[in-house]
Amino acid sequence: MKRQLACELCERQCSLTFHHLIPRKMHRRSYFQKHYSKAELQDGVMLCVTCHKTIHRFYDEMTLAKSFNTLNALQADEKIQHYLAWVKKQKIQ
Repeated sequence: MKRQLACELCERQCSLTFHHLIPRKMHRRSYFQKHYSKAELQDGVMLCVTCHKTIHRFYDEMTLAKSFNTLNALQADEKIQHYLAWVKKQKIQ
């Protein structure tokens, strides 16, 4: 029996994917190499596919890397809070 864990954003029980808090596309840029350790660049959270896709639909990689590089920053965002209020009412597919 496959054990499903809770999404760190919407808290629904479902299959999860790993979301890099600083998108991998930004890792090779000198700004991020100078300001973050390798461990910080690899840091991430486990999200359901729906939340993961929505975050990337709302914001480009640079915005995610500079403004939303922590779980708390994602949770505090007004757009994401509005999305979370909606998604928590949806059935899991």
